[in-house]
Amino acid sequence: MDKGGAVLANAAIAIAGGRIVWIGPSAEAGILPKAASVIDGSSRIALPGLIDAHVHTAQQLLRGKLAELSRSRPLRNPPWKNYFVPFESLLEPEDVHLSGLVAYTNMISVGTTCFAEAGGPHPDEMARAAVDVGIRGFVALSTVDQNTGFAGRTVPGSMLMTTEQAYDRNVSLVKRWRKEDRVKAWLSLRQIIVCTPELITAMASAAKDLDVKIHTHLAEGTYEVDYALENFGKRPTEYLDDLGVLSRHLHCAHSVLLSPDEVDLYAKNRVSACHCAFGNYGIGIPRLQEMWRRGIDIGLGTDGAASAGTLDMFQVAHVARVGQQASIGHQFHTRIPMSAEELLKVATQGGARALGIEDEIGSLEVGKRADLILVDVTDADQMGAKDPLFIASTVSVGRDVRTVIVDGKLVMKDREILTVDMEEIQHRLARRRPEIMARFDALVA
Repeated sequence: MDKGGAVLANAAIAIAGGRIVWIGPSAEAGILPKAASVIDGSSRIALPGLIDAHVHTAQQLLRGKLAELSRSRPLRNPPWKNYFVPFESLLEPEDVHLSGLVAYTNMISVGTTCFAEAGGPHPDEMARAAVDVGIRGFVALSTVDQNTGFAGRTVPGSMLMTTEQAYDRNVSLVKRWRKEDRVKAWLSLRQIIVCTPELITAMASAAKDLDVKIHTHLAEGTYEVDYALENFGKRPTEYLDDLGVLSRHLHCAHSVLLSPDEVDLYAKNRVSACHCAFGNYGIGIPRLQEMWRRGIDIGLGTDGAASAGTLDMFQVAHVARVGQQASIGHQFHTRIPMSAEELLKVATQGGARALGIEDEIGSLEVGKRADLILVDVTDADQMGAKDPLFIASTVSVGRDVRTVIVDGKLVMKDREILTVDMEEIQHRLARRRPEIMARFDALVA
């Protein structure tokens, strides 16, 4: 998945010090020093690890719950304010650590080696879980300093901070995790509806000083556009432009309901974005193809298990392909507006660019971090196909991933997670989830 689109057959990869140090024909691997360990990649495709550019770690235990609730009552919209934030407010630190273990082992098992957390409660516990599992990622704190009944219920008091608290807690989080190599922290703003202009501008300044991203949700719903027009006389991106906060330090999840002028602002200011295919097509017609073709740094994301039900980025890419065919292809009589191969690039190169670490990950190249996956090609669903790029982009799903390496370390081998005790995680989940759900049911009844 390098920029030149190289596909090497019968190749070998050498790793040392957490980085790729050599790639070439297997027949020439004998020139290298003897390896401490060798992984047999026969009948496998080596790919860069996939990147989830927008995920909610703390919502992992809510997987499937809204579908269950919808069978007994109409759901209130938007889900983030009526269900997701209230759910997060119930979680204790150890609950978030457990949620992180469940989410990050799930990611590894389906080939995701790096994630960007949208912002949730107890982010230090997320980081602790990420370190335990061995995944790469950026954690963040759910940040709300303004309570408003606009677009659903008010934010629970435990999730609300003063502007000063919100700023201090975000900056402290980033500084606490600066020395960790694989797991670091970003700043976060939940949504313009629940964040004051004072906090938004202060965080933008901090992001530049600390040289980190701010993870936020933008252009996610019609209610948000209405809110911005009613209160500021501007669309959401235009409002942030007026505040002077648009820059490469701002990472905007969803970015669906963008006007042409707003897309121009993204391109002009190097704002990064994430397309969450499982949910975005229910909001509007995403500008994925247009943004990708214009060079905007955009990746793909799951939006977490509570929203998508899956953390499988292969499936996200497949859904994005169908969504683009339906929304853009039909409109312009273009059969394949974005190919499966191009969307695999968005899930790797695009995600790395969106996270600002394209020099480190996103492709298999000498000098880059050794974050890679080995995908099986012997399943019945793949038989008859020989082209590895077609198999990887079109018919493979997360369960085809057999081996995962992050930072040069073996994290999963032959579908077995090597870093944590999966049985213990399942036991903890079975004990704790019923109690959390009982409290959640009472809260949203």
